[in-house]
Amino acid sequence: MRYNASTFGDFKCGHCHAMVSSSHFLSGVNNRNHCPYCLWSCHLDLYAAGDRLSACKGRMRPIGLTLKISRNKYQRKSSGELMLIHQCVDCEAFSINRIAADDNTDTILAVFEASIREQIHVLCELNGIAALRPEDSYILHKQLYGSFETPIPVL
Repeated sequence: MRYNASTFGDFKCGHCHAMVSSSHFLSGVNNRNHCPYCLWSCHLDLYAAGDRLSACKGRMRPIGLTLKISRNKYQRKSSGELMLIHQCVDCEAFSINRIAADDNTDTILAVFEASIREQIHVLCELNGIAALRPEDSYILHKQLYGSFETPIPVL
């Protein structure tokens, strides 16, 4: 089954079938291609975010979380932007997408917990992606809630 995302505008999620708004006002991102409810994406981009050059168009499963690498060599490791890691269910390509303002926090936490159970960090590292690990739960909590006070329990 191919994903129902269009190149521009609102789309129907190919996984949970929810209608998704591509409005920058709601999401805070310019190139929306993942569902804010289930976080599944579509393999749309080939070389850069928003290029929409991929011929695959397969569904992309959220498999983990990472931090955006900063060019600022003085920036702390824990202060990069939180990103979703997706893997295409058709061609197995990896993609990293920005977390959008309207993404479901509980689903983000569930992706993190599943990534720990499935130990996806090894597969991600083979593809040049540093996935968050159990010991990074305080970073996730800081990114989502703005404090380090209560760490997220790891299942």
